[in-house]
Amino acid sequence: MSSSKQNSSKNHFAYQEFGNGYSAPLERPIRELPPSQQNPRVQATRSGRKGKTVTVISGFQSKPETLQELVKQLKTQCGTGGTVKDNEIEIQGDHKQKILEILLQLGYKAKISGG
Repeated sequence: MSSSKQNSSKNHFAYQEFGNGYSAPLERPIRELPPSQQNPRVQATRSGRKGKTVTVISGFQSKPETLQELVKQLKTQCGTGGTVKDNEIEIQGDHKQKILEILLQLGYKAKISGG
């Protein structure tokens, strides 16, 4: 068999229902709002974390790159670890007041939610 026939047989499909199978899934573009138009919520929680307290900041409408920069700044100022998960920022420990003050200084309309 010649090499051209081999290559064409690899790309041949007998039946394919949806597209070519190689297209990337469509993603919705995330609209980035300025901090003054965002209302993040700051909450300390322990649920699903084996008793460890984590401060969760949710309600952002920002790109992942912006959230990465913000989490880096919050981790530095709180002196602890943290991450971004599902467009929410998680900071280890109970730092509700400190994070609220930092977000207000950055221009966000942040509020503490929950008990």
